[in-house]
Amino acid sequence: MASKLRAVVLLLRPLQWVKNSFLFAPLIFSKHLFEEGYFFTELLAVAAFCLLSSSVYALNDIADRQADRDHPIKKNRPVASGILSASQAALIASVVFALAVVVSANLSLKFQLAAGLYFVLNISYSFWLKQIILVDIFVIAAGFILRVLAGAFAIDVKVSHWLVLCTLFVSLFLAASKRRGEILLIHNATGSSSRPVLKEYDIAFLDQILTVVASGMAISYALYTVADRTVRIFGSENLIFTTVFVLFGIFRYLYVMRRTKTEDNPTLLLLRDPIMLLNIAAWFVACVVVIYFNELSMWISMP
Repeated sequence: MASKLRAVVLLLRPLQWVKNSFLFAPLIFSKHLFEEGYFFTELLAVAAFCLLSSSVYALNDIADRQADRDHPIKKNRPVASGILSASQAALIASVVFALAVVVSANLSLKFQLAAGLYFVLNISYSFWLKQIILVDIFVIAAGFILRVLAGAFAIDVKVSHWLVLCTLFVSLFLAASKRRGEILLIHNATGSSSRPVLKEYDIAFLDQILTVVASGMAISYALYTVADRTVRIFGSENLIFTTVFVLFGIFRYLYVMRRTKTEDNPTLLLLRDPIMLLNIAAWFVACVVVIYFNELSMWISMP
C-alpha cells in the first residue's frame, strides 16, 4: 500500500509544482502581494494549475511508458516500471483533472480559458509536438507564459509586456538546458535510447541557444526595471539594482548545468543548489523591498 501511494505521488510530480510559482509574478509586480483577497485568489489559481499540470504529467507518463523503459532515469517512473498500470494512471489523471476543473470554476472565465489552453497545449506536446525540433522548446516556453497570463487573469490585473518577454527568455533558457541535459544523460548511459528529436540537437547548437536566450533574459529584465511604466507604478528606479541577482543566477545556473552530467531536470538543478536558492530568495526580498517600500515603511513606523 505504501509503495502504491508513493507511486501515485511520483506520478503527480509535486516537485514540478515549483514551476507554477510563475503565477505569482503578476501578483507581486502589480503591488497586491499583501492584500489578502488578491493573495488567496492567486493561491487558488496556483492550486488549480498544480492539479492541472499533475494530470498532464500522468498522461505524459502513459504516452511515454515504452520509451521511458529504455531511459536510464525515467525507467523508474511508476507507469514505466509497472508499479502503476496505464489504466490506473489514467484514472488518477482523470480524478486530478476533475479537481482542477472544480477549483478553476471559482475563478474568472479568462483564467479558465488560459488554463484550458495550457492543458490542450501540453497534451499536444506529450503526444506530438515534442517530436518537432525547436517547436518542442517553444511549446515549453508557451506553457510558462500561459502561467503568467493565468496569474494575471485570476486577479484581473494587467501584465507588462516586458514581464511576458522576460518569462519567454527564462522559459526558453530552461527548456534548452533540459534538452542539453537529456543529450548528456543519454550519451553517458549505456544501452539507452532517446527520442528521435534529440538526435536533431547537439551540445554546440544548444549552447548557442542558451547564449542567445541568457543574453535576452538579462537585457529584457534590465529594460523592464527602468521602463517608464515600471518606474511610474513603483515610484522608484531602484528595481534596476535587482538585476545583479538575475545575472548571478544566470551565471550560477550555467556553471551548475555544465558540471552536472547526469541530470536532465532543470527544476531539480535549481532546488538542489543552495547558492541558487539563496540567490533567488535574495532577489525576491530585494524586489519586495523596492516595490513595497512605502507600505513597508508605514508598517515599520506604526506604534
